[in-house]
Amino acid sequence: MGQALFYHLTRHPLEVTLAMLLEKSLQRDWRVVVRGSDAGRLQFLDQKLWLGPEEGFLPHGLAGGPQDADQPVLLTAGEELPNGATVLMSIDGAAVTAAEIEALERVCILFDGHDPAAVQHARGQWKGLTGEGAAAQYWSEESGRWEMKAESKAG
Repeated sequence: MGQALFYHLTRHPLEVTLAMLLEKSLQRDWRVVVRGSDAGRLQFLDQKLWLGPEEGFLPHGLAGGPQDADQPVLLTAGEELPNGATVLMSIDGAAVTAAEIEALERVCILFDGHDPAAVQHARGQWKGLTGEGAAAQYWSEESGRWEMKAESKAG
């Protein structure tokens, strides 16, 4: 049984936090889908991930290519998990279901704490998902490091 981890971004941009979480996931041999809602944003993240430090290389690809199933990290706007992902990272308000949280090792929901609409959307996701019985944790970086601020157990 998985859990949803909500990451309230206030100090670092999405691409920095996403790269950190992807690196930790790959260290655990997890396959990851990064689900977004905007193709242009996913292309931007694709470029940022390729331009990272050589020692921190994150193998990944954009969905729609012939090797989607082989990608350890796949960026997509779709709902499928064509690479056999055990981790889903939702960005920019992309949809997540309680069934996905239950089926996957982990679901990360990253949202911009400086965007009131993104914060409101994340609050709605928290309420909806925990209301359906999904386990969830809320993480904040306001203090300068990531700290868990709230938790809802599976019910």
